[in-house]
Amino acid sequence: MAGGFQDKVVFITGASAGIGEAMAREFAARGAAVALAARRVERLQALRDELVGHGARAVAVACDVTADGSVEEAVATAREALGPIDVVVANAGFGVGGRVDRLSVDDFRRQFETNVFGVLRTVYAALPDLKQRRGRIVLIGSVSGYVSTPATAPYAMSKFAVRALGDALWAELARDGVAVTTIHPGYVASEIRRVDNRGTLRADARDPVPAWLQMPAATAARQIVDAVARRRRERVVTGHGKLIVCLSRLVPCLLAHVLKRGASKGRKMGGVGAKQG
Repeated sequence: MAGGFQDKVVFITGASAGIGEAMAREFAARGAAVALAARRVERLQALRDELVGHGARAVAVACDVTADGSVEEAVATAREALGPIDVVVANAGFGVGGRVDRLSVDDFRRQFETNVFGVLRTVYAALPDLKQRRGRIVLIGSVSGYVSTPATAPYAMSKFAVRALGDALWAELARDGVAVTTIHPGYVASEIRRVDNRGTLRADARDPVPAWLQMPAATAARQIVDAVARRRRERVVTGHGKLIVCLSRLVPCLLAHVLKRGASKGRKMGGVGAKQG
């Protein structure tokens, strides 16, 4: 399969499920060696065995992006097993939801520790290799990084921050030959909407987004990896995501009015909003 990743080493955080898991399969199918990083090591081992069974080089490494030193250790383990890092994908994340007046500062702090500082830890850990090899950084943002919907303020704030980071890194690292691609998914099939505000998966929870509106993770992964291969600055994934971003740019006042009406209805119905990406 074409894609320009033959014999490249790709390090992916949050690789145990959803978009991260799908990207691991896609990069491996395009010839990359893949380092799978996450907290749920048993899931990583199963994915590693699957990829190796299909002829890929892969390693599973325990990693908690909220813990200082953890990403550096994971990158060092991956480098020892596979070689220097050519592509780093900062994908690990979750969503804190709820009305602002029902949340605490600690809820926002917990959100930023994973979705923002976890991304920074990942970038810092891989940057020496990436500068040496003129590699690629991939930041997984969200359509929520353009539009904040009711009951998603912590998540949207974190993704606005990721978008700002991506824009800055894209310019700062250009002279080093490091490409930075920020991905903004809309609704993609994943576990993120069944993870509670403390980052714990609730397997029996209902996904609030109807299945027909969700893009399959494998489809999203193909689009993401295509954008990375082309060294694109950013890519919005899903048709509805592109529409929302377009409206936020062209008619922000109209979109704000729609969201305000949605918030008003949400107070009567018990809340609105769902995490994207």
